[in-house]
Amino acid sequence: MDTKLSVAKLEAEIVATRQKLMTLGPLHPGSVSLQYQVCGNPSCRCMRAEHPERHGPYPKLVYVYRGRNVCRFVRADCVEALAPRLAAFKEFRKLVDRWVALSIQIGQLQFFTRPEPSKARGKGTKKLSRRSARPSRA
Repeated sequence: MDTKLSVAKLEAEIVATRQKLMTLGPLHPGSVSLQYQVCGNPSCRCMRAEHPERHGPYPKLVYVYRGRNVCRFVRADCVEALAPRLAAFKEFRKLVDRWVALSIQIGQLQFFTRPEPSKARGKGTKKLSRRSARPSRA
């Protein structure tokens, strides 16, 4: 396998991935779900002992940012406007994961495979035997 050719091919794919990343617009992490709430008022329909009727549904955005869980209620008229940003963020994560996978493959080819043996040795290079390559014990 020609590692230089493989590395060049992988680097070309990284360039294409970066170009796709540049086309993404505004993005936002998370997902929207519908939540039903209990208000806590003892005389409300949501607090009945039999067949309680919760308030809602209310759209709720949930995501993790800087290691912390964030939950926010979204106005119903803004849910459709938020959807493209959520989709763009998912595409962003997919492209970044692909970039990392390609970089790992390049690293494996460059750092963890044996170098290809050269066909002819240049003048002045000498093949060392196993005995001469070991340090002497004194």
